[in-house]
Formats: sequence, structure tokens, C-alpha cells
Amino acid sequence: LEELVPLYRDPRSDIPVTQFNMKYVEEAGLVKFDFLGLKTLTVLAKACEHIAETGVQIDLTNIPLDDPKTFETLSRAETIGVFQLESSGMRDALRKLKPDRFEDIIAVVALYRPGPMENIGSYIARKHGKEDVDTLHPDLADILNETYGIMIYQEQVMQIAQVLAGYSLGGADLLRRAMGKKIKAEMVAQRQTFIEGSVDRGVPKQKAADIFELVNKFAGYGFNKSHAAAYALVAYQTAYLKANYPVEFMAASMTYDMGNTDKLNIFRQELRRLGIDLLPPDINHSNVQFTVEPQSGKAPAVRYALAAVKNVGAAAMASLVAARDENGPFKSLVDFAGRLDARLINKRQIENLATAGAFECFSPNRAEVHAGAETIVRHAASESSARESGQGMLFGGGPQSETSEQLRLPAVQDWPSMEKLRREFDSLGFYLSAHPLDAYGNSLEKFGVKTYQEVLSEHFSGRCKLAGIVTAKRELNSRKGNRMAFVQCTDASGVFEVTLFSESLARGRDFLESADPILFSVSVEWMEGGEEPRLTVNELESLEQVAANAANGIRMFLKDEGPLEPLRELLQRDGPGRGKVFLLLDLEGREEVELELKERFKLSSSMRQAIKALPGVMVQDL
Repeated sequence: LEELVPLYRDPRSDIPVTQFNMKYVEEAGLVKFDFLGLKTLTVLAKACEHIAETGVQIDLTNIPLDDPKTFETLSRAETIGVFQLESSGMRDALRKLKPDRFEDIIAVVALYRPGPMENIGSYIARKHGKEDVDTLHPDLADILNETYGIMIYQEQVMQIAQVLAGYSLGGADLLRRAMGKKIKAEMVAQRQTFIEGSVDRGVPKQKAADIFELVNKFAGYGFNKSHAAAYALVAYQTAYLKANYPVEFMAASMTYDMGNTDKLNIFRQELRRLGIDLLPPDINHSNVQFTVEPQSGKAPAVRYALAAVKNVGAAAMASLVAARDENGPFKSLVDFAGRLDARLINKRQIENLATAGAFECFSPNRAEVHAGAETIVRHAASESSARESGQGMLFGGGPQSETSEQLRLPAVQDWPSMEKLRREFDSLGFYLSAHPLDAYGNSLEKFGVKTYQEVLSEHFSGRCKLAGIVTAKRELNSRKGNRMAFVQCTDASGVFEVTLFSESLARGRDFLESADPILFSVSVEWMEGGEEPRLTVNELESLEQVAANAANGIRMFLKDEGPLEPLRELLQRDGPGRGKVFLLLDLEGREEVELELKERFKLSSSMRQAIKALPGVMVQDL
């Protein structure tokens, strides 16, 4: 290398680097290669590992390239997680295209870029017989029939030059490069060569000139077909696994996006659409990565990864899983603390695992385990110290001494459902076990609220209502100097962003600062080529207040008098309002008796959730 190009050594690498750019490197006699690392290849390998655990061996180099199930999946645009094909614009193109052959995937990969994108509509129309196929000249039919007369690939430009104008392979490649790089002087010479060569082969001069201009136009953004085919093959392989082995594929995809909570949330929504359960993190069942877990009498599920919980660390979770695998599942919190490597586990990690629900196999009270995190860590340190000094084995051969002091967790009440969900969101990056808006189910339906996913799938434009919980807010000055804000929200279907201009921001700032659900009235506008719509807020108000004002009441079914006292406390704590309360009592030896309380109550969603959580009470919204 030093004989050909000037070199320097990058301080961050052992590889010598040339000081010439890519153009001069080639002129100096080197061949330029691009090496591309794809995470998708690792996802495919991991998915095949999961599938192998079921006894099925998949060789991706030998899968059929005409699998009907795969093309059905692509035609329905169910391509979340599919390489190159998962953007909303690409999904829209696939729905219209309805690909049924591998060549269609190669073409759509090459076309879906600025420039050639304008030909997608024509490609689809020609494929489905709604537009005539024009191959420009009879001699070019074999070259352009595959793409319905549309020049898509650089190889087609070279073939046209060979067939029509008699270019050699080397000469055709020089033409391709000149066209692609728009070298004006070179293009003048190439135009003359092309026309003269075509005329010599019996093509009329004007026709040859017209074809040259068309070739020149397409060559400017023509894609290398071999490159597109390689991409299309990886896209097909991911679509094949998703169509035929969706659980294993989704588990692998989530593993390699563990650090991206937005992407994990998208995968969670896709699992729900596919009817696949996503089981919560559990220290006795979860591994470091996402796994496939068989379920008795049900389809396999994806089990949430321990390392995907925020601020716990993969190394610490690996040591936790190793301790569990070595001596079997943890029997209790005492057993868990006694077998931990205290050097790798700290209070914050225990707290985050608790808020994510990972200890519910021992205690459904997340607040109790969270409050006892320091006790658990202290116990782990004590047991580690005893093991190292040899005392841990004095009274038996197990991993933990029978005389270990029992853990005494602080006696605290569990968090209310909304608080539990908020903390779960903080530790996972999204709501997993439920969503705060679930409590407003009937109210959302009554108010005609759309989910964000409905807006996307319907490609809805105009005014509508959305409900959401604020997760992030960014304020700035507009060009005119007025304050505006971009607010990120979440509903049960996903994450969306709304824009508030100065007037709506001034009116709604208090709502945005609270953690309460908000009802937005928005204008939905799709921009040209945009993947997602712009949502501009016209009005916003507290969903809790709107629901309380609209609440007719609730009917509660009680089998005995046990829940009466906690019910009275909850209703009084919630305060007076407009909602009616009916009690349906199952009195022994009589028919059911319904009583209407004379007071009217606020009936907030948090209070309704608390009532529904009481044992022995069934609740019906009116």
C-alpha cells in the first residue's frame, strides 16, 4: 500500500488508512470494496437457534423462494421487523404491489429511494395490467420485460448499450459510470458513440437519440441489481421466518433491539396483532435475552428479557441467570438473595426489577419488594461473605445455610394501579402489563376517541380525538418568536407526537405538566412521502375530568358483606360528583336485591380500578 498511496494511522484503530478519497484510490490502482455489517444477519441466526430448540433445522440458503405464506405476508404488508420493508411508505407500496415472485422484491428494494420512487406507481399498474408495457424497442424486450418496461437497474443500462449500440462490456460500464456521475464532457462523447452504434444496427437516428435520453435519465438513479438482489434475499429470509416461525423470529428481533425501547414497543404491538403473548420479566423464567417459552394448552409465547429492564446491566443479569441455572429456580426472596453474587447486584437493580414485576413469582406486592431492595442487597452481601469464609456449608450441603436470617421486608401497601403502571413504564420504557388508558375503555368509546394505530392504518386525515399519557415534552420558539411544543405521548397502541402552538400550549400547559391522561382534539395532516402524519392540537383537556363529568354510574355485584367497608372508604375518598352507584346484593334465601345509594360520587378511573381490584366485587360501568 505504501508504494501506491499516502497512508496514516488512525489512533483508534490498528488498520492503516489512505489519505486519498475513493475516486483517487481507484486511479492509484486499488480496488474499492464496501463492507456492510447487518444486524439483521445476527437476528436471522438467533431466530434459527430458537427454531432449532423445537427440533426443526432451518438452512436459510436452501429455503424455497416461492413460499406462498411468505408472499401472502408481504402482500398484506405485515412487515414489521422485515429487513428493508418495514417503513409505512414501503408497506403501502407492498399492499398495492402484492408481490408474488422474488423479482418483485428486488424491484421494490431498488425503486423505493428518492428519484426512482416516482416509478413505483407505474410498476404496480403495469404488473396488474392497468398500464401498457413499453419496452422502447423490440430488441430490448428481453432486457425490460422483467421490470415491465421500466429501467430500474444499472445492469439494464449496460445491457441496452450492448444490444442496441454494440458496446463492449467494458464500454457499457464506462457509459454507466459517466451517466451516474454526470460527467458532461464524457456524456457528449458517449451520446455520439451510442447513436452511431445504434444507427449501424438499423435503429433510426431520432429513435436512438430518444432512447439515449431515457437511458440517461434512468441511469442517474439506477440501482445495482446485484446489490438490490442481495438486500432482497435478506428481506425475503426475514419475511419467510416471520411468516412461518413468528414467535422465534419476534424473540430474536427483540433481543437485538433491547436498547431501543421505542422499537421494543413497536414489536410488542406487533406481537399483540399476531396473537402472541408477551410474558413479563420474571427472575425464575426470563433469561438475559428474549426467549421463546412453551405454554401448556396454548401457543408458545415470548418471555421478556431481564437485560431489557432499564439500568440492570447484562453482566449482572447473566450472573443471576447462571446462579438460577446452577441450582434450580429460586424458591423465595431469601433463596434469591442467598445465591446472588453480591458484587454484581446493587439496590437500584433490585428496585428496577421490582417495578418491572420480575419478583411477582414471590410477591405480588411490587412496592414491598421495592422498599426492601436494600435489605435484599444487604442479605446477599452477608451470604456472600459467609460463603467465602466457609461458614455457609456448616449446616448442610445446599447453596444457602438453613440458619440464614429470614428477610423482613417493610410492611407497605402495594402501589395503586396507576402508580404501578407509571413505575413499570419507567423501568421498561413502555406499559407492558396494562395501559393507564385501559381504565377509560367505555369513556374512550363514548367520546369517539381513535387510537394512534387506527389513524395510521386508516391513513386518516382531518380532525379526530386522541387520548394519551405524556412521556416527553420539548418547548422552543417558532420563527415568529412564539412558544410552541412537541409533546410525545403514548396510548395503548403506540407512541405518537403532537404539536402545540402558542395558544393551545398556553391553555394546556398545566395538563402537560401533570402525569394524568389527556384528551386531545387534533388535526391530522399527511405530508408528501411522509411516514407518519403531523398531529396539531386544537384543544386539550383532562381525560379524567371529562370522563367524570360524563360518568353515568357503576353497578357493583357483591356476594357477601366483606367488601362493604373498603368500598365505603374508596367512595368517600374519591369525593362527591354526578355518578350514581348501585349495589347488587346476593342475599341468602332471597332473589338478588339492588340498592341505589342516595349520594352521587365522582367515580374517577383510579377509584374504579381500585374497586375492581377488591376481592369479591364485580363492577359494571353504566
